[in-house]
Amino acid sequence: MTGSEVPPSFRLAYVPGVTPSKWVRIWHERLPDVPLTLVAVTAAEAPDVLRGSGADAGLVRMPADRTDLSAIPLYTETTVVVVPKDHVVAAVEEVSTEDLADDIVLHPLDDILEWESLPGKPAKERPATTADAVELVAAGVGVLVVPQSLARLHHRKDLTYRPVADAPQSAVALSWPEEATTDLVEQFIGIVRGRTVNSTRGRPATPAQPKRPDAGGAQRKPAAGKAAGKGSRGGSGAPKGGKGAKRGKPRRRS
Repeated sequence: MTGSEVPPSFRLAYVPGVTPSKWVRIWHERLPDVPLTLVAVTAAEAPDVLRGSGADAGLVRMPADRTDLSAIPLYTETTVVVVPKDHVVAAVEEVSTEDLADDIVLHPLDDILEWESLPGKPAKERPATTADAVELVAAGVGVLVVPQSLARLHHRKDLTYRPVADAPQSAVALSWPEEATTDLVEQFIGIVRGRTVNSTRGRPATPAQPKRPDAGGAQRKPAAGKAAGKGSRGGSGAPKGGKGAKRGKPRRRS
């Protein structure tokens, strides 16, 4: 390698709540010589990080601006409401947005859910971040509606959460710049889509090797006029006296 050559590497951005560890492990198993670096970004920062070459690909929240970015949806999350453990919601398995009508529902500035109409009563001020909103829930100020992964990320022993059946949902996607679909990006696409290591998609196919005859065990086609397994002398392929055997004339007795 010359001094100007840079060894290959891969940078993967990911937003809060997304856990890329499974895919990273598979990457290290398949491409042990190509380091993978994780880049933590907010949901709002992710598109600009990808456009600015701050990462080769990213696990982002949908909907994403796909003007010049490609995206493959991976999964959709359940939306939950985070409440104190002694809240009335904690006594049921699932709620609707109507069940939150009497609660102050916190709406942080980094909220990634797309609401047509916010449920509950609005707070006097919007918390700066989801983490700040969780602290306010713990203080008894209100409740918070978020994707389930964010509720787990900011878990506290004094809080719990329940699914909200009719709330908007957040989908997670793999995204990358359209003009930078490199071989390494294709490799990661194959990993998140569950392709096996032998898949030819996104990697050069291995040409089929011609079959070589087994020098010790190859069978030659018998020469014309000779039965298989019959030598030039001696043994016959059919038993004596059997069907097709030539019969001679009986000898006279003197």
